Amino acid sequence: MQQPTSASRQPQYELRFSPFANCAKGYAFPCDAAGEVDLDALSETGRDHYFFARTVVGADFCMPTVVPVADSRFGPRGN
Repeated sequence: MQQPTSASRQPQYELRFSPFANCAKGYAFPCDAAGEVDLDALSETGRDHYFFARTVVGADFCMPTVVPVADSRFGPRGN
């Protein structure tokens, strides 16, 4: 997943989709405090992952949570 188009503005929150199974990978997308994801800021692959994760909530993933991003050194996620 790519960061928002404005390089000077880092996301302060992530919308995280955690898997039910510990062996599966989760997804995290930059969002605002309300959990709104800017789909235009995501790559095509990022959008595909976002829509997939939303589709399988309750089957493969828990309900997503909005989490403050404490440290951006870990780079993009969800891709």
